[in-house]
Amino acid sequence: MHAFPLSRRAVLAGAAATAAVAGACLPGGRAEAAEPVAARAYRWRNVVIGGTGFVTGVLFHPSARGLAYARTDIGGAYRWDDRTGRWIPLLDHIGWDDWNLLGVEAMAVDPAHPDRLYLALGTYAQPWAGNGAVLRSEDRGATWRRTDLAVKLGANEDGRGTGERLLVDPRDSDVLWLGTRHDGLLRSADRGATWAPVRGFPAAPSATGQGVTLLVAAGRAVYAGWGDADGGSARLFRTLDGTTWEAVPGQPSGTAARVPIRAAYDRHTRELYVTYADAPGPNGQSDGSVHRLRTGDGTWREVTPVKPGGTGDGGAADTFGYGGVAVDARRPGTVVVSTNNRWAAVDTLYRSTDGGRSWRSLKDSAVLDVSETPYLKWGGEEPKFGWWIQALALDPYDSAHLVHGTGATLYGTRDLKHWAPWIRGLEEASVRQLISPPTGQAHLISGLGDIGVMYHDRLTASPSRGMATNPVFGTATGLAQAAARPSHVVRTGWGDHGNGAHSHDGGRTWAPFASQPVPAEDAPGPIAVNADGTVLLWSFVHGDGTGYAAHRSADDGATWSEVPTFPEGAVPVADPVDPARFYAYDTGTGTLFASTDGGRAFTARAGGLPSGDHQFKLVAAPGRSGDLWLSAKENGLYRSTDGGAGFTRVESCRTSHTLGFGKAAGGAAYPAIYQVGSTGTSTAVYRSDDGARTWVRINDDAHQWGWTGETITGDPRVYGRVYLATNGRGIQYGEPV
Repeated sequence: MHAFPLSRRAVLAGAAATAAVAGACLPGGRAEAAEPVAARAYRWRNVVIGGTGFVTGVLFHPSARGLAYARTDIGGAYRWDDRTGRWIPLLDHIGWDDWNLLGVEAMAVDPAHPDRLYLALGTYAQPWAGNGAVLRSEDRGATWRRTDLAVKLGANEDGRGTGERLLVDPRDSDVLWLGTRHDGLLRSADRGATWAPVRGFPAAPSATGQGVTLLVAAGRAVYAGWGDADGGSARLFRTLDGTTWEAVPGQPSGTAARVPIRAAYDRHTRELYVTYADAPGPNGQSDGSVHRLRTGDGTWREVTPVKPGGTGDGGAADTFGYGGVAVDARRPGTVVVSTNNRWAAVDTLYRSTDGGRSWRSLKDSAVLDVSETPYLKWGGEEPKFGWWIQALALDPYDSAHLVHGTGATLYGTRDLKHWAPWIRGLEEASVRQLISPPTGQAHLISGLGDIGVMYHDRLTASPSRGMATNPVFGTATGLAQAAARPSHVVRTGWGDHGNGAHSHDGGRTWAPFASQPVPAEDAPGPIAVNADGTVLLWSFVHGDGTGYAAHRSADDGATWSEVPTFPEGAVPVADPVDPARFYAYDTGTGTLFASTDGGRAFTARAGGLPSGDHQFKLVAAPGRSGDLWLSAKENGLYRSTDGGAGFTRVESCRTSHTLGFGKAAGGAAYPAIYQVGSTGTSTAVYRSDDGARTWVRINDDAHQWGWTGETITGDPRVYGRVYLATNGRGIQYGEPV
């Protein structure tokens, strides 16, 4: 669901790349730099949107009233604070180098020790990603101890919404089990400090399959689900003594029971409920079932509420799998299951009070209130009860307190009828673009992955207008504002009727471009608007990295013409003062291109700059013509004051990943500069009030949010306020204390 760059490291250009660069790096590719001034005291908060991402698991503590945890695919884990009615983020301390650990594969609590919490972390299991880790806490996630694993985990890969792969053994709180995707089952005998493979586990790891999909305690037994398609007919294994594992006899087989998704144990009836699908999900499921195992005598019974098949709304095939399952700790035989990937008839929850003999759909009587997060109306539609429902949890102290996750939120109910987002404090947006306008009601406009563009009329409440409409975007690919005419804003992305739009009231309302270039249909990319709003320049990049010729419009998107001299796939940047000037940085050759005729033609200027992938950031300083700054990642920061004819290495920076500007400090002659980079050894967030001669760190070790290299901008109206894009923890904004 969420995108993330496959590599954060540039391909270094080498020592020869110095042709038009003054102040080049010292040998080794890095300039000498002093350690930064100690961090200035900043208060960091989320710009409120509310959710916006896939909550992959929710876990109520079985023996501590009001205590719950949530995990996400890319945005860390949270603890529910019942006193304040908010989710508390637990992994914001994870730093730049450990970005892969912000995806939570699984979590576990100890029923006998309510303060203990365990998390298995690792966003990707791909060769370019680092290994996973297990964090263990004795104080509900306030502090952690960490064990690095020798295997990879995949919290943002297929199967991320399956059951918890981490479990405290029901016989011994010192023993933990961890199921992996490609390396079988691991065991720890010292509360997660060390781990070893379970040699007797009967399922062989597969390089392409799902491996262990769930771990669940049923009395003193432990059950493990196995999701590999080539693993034979056995999909569920168990150990009765903590040593010997065996396939569970009599288990269901066939397509509808190919992958065990989740399981829940009713301790009153000693029955285990298991949901199945033909694929791990959340996408790609078309068949599924629900089965009940009587653990005392080994009797299986199918209790599927509705079998996939038939037709849904509009005559489409009603295909789906089953996802979440939860049992009522207070009422024997009461169980809730969810459908998943059901698009024709729409996903629902089914509830049974008689052990699965009969079921009732909770969606049919549901009343949804999304007033606190209006974006869930999806541009004016009725809010959706659910999709990608794999996270499902029932409060063990309240039979009517039921929650389920979707691809964008958590819904909760206290009466099984009225539902509202249970999401305060949980922010998971993957942020792509940020603009802080110099005038108008909104101090921020954002472009996001999956949920388009937001106009933030308040920073402390979800945008009242919801998602930008006309058109509604999925993922935004471009967002720009005319510097001398800030009422004119343009945006691009994957839209429901057109992939580009313009606004003439500062981003409050929108209209689609009257036409769009052919490449925009399948490769909408970044866009720029010149200083007075009379020219648009739209670049196009396919998902595989293929670039196309940029197009220009001088009539607000009514007609477009190709610009063959623009470097394909580059990000266009408008001069903030001169309407005739545009710039673009060719990352493949390390060359700055410029136009002085309103974007009709581009010519090469400075060359020999760092080159590599597409993560370089070219930014124009506000209020100054030709004042350009280039964040070149590990190669540092470069500046041009002559419109790109030449660049000088900024020696105060060792690395620079993204850069932005805000209101100048009192008495300062230059705007405040904000940067994600390094002036010494650590990657952090910095501010400079003297034109990048000196820097102060403004975040701290408790506020790092993993990978933050996409974009940053200061507020042009409030000195010291900065807005920071994260990949999974939404928009962070900081202000001096």
